[in-house]
Amino acid sequence: MDERLDAIFSALSDPTRRAILARLANGKATVAELADPFELSQPAISKHLKVLEQAGLIRSGREANSRPRILEPAALKTIADWVADYRRFWDESFDRLDDYLSKVQGYEK
Repeated sequence: MDERLDAIFSALSDPTRRAILARLANGKATVAELADPFELSQPAISKHLKVLEQAGLIRSGREANSRPRILEPAALKTIADWVADYRRFWDESFDRLDDYLSKVQGYEK
């Protein structure tokens, strides 16, 4: 799981790849459609797509004479599960901070 998370977070570290995922959240798209909003060549976009595919974030489909890319929700669930493990820590930390601030504000009154 750690290696998969590393690959996912590495893939997500690039703003172009995050933008590609945001686009694919709206539905499948061809390489040309994905390249359109960027000032990048199709080979450069293809390299980004390869990284996303290797991380398991997207997959290639098959339609007649094209291979649209499709978002792969299982990888996103992997991230959500990892973050959920830390939510308890964050909630407890915020609760302690809230208690502390209530005490401090109580002393000021």
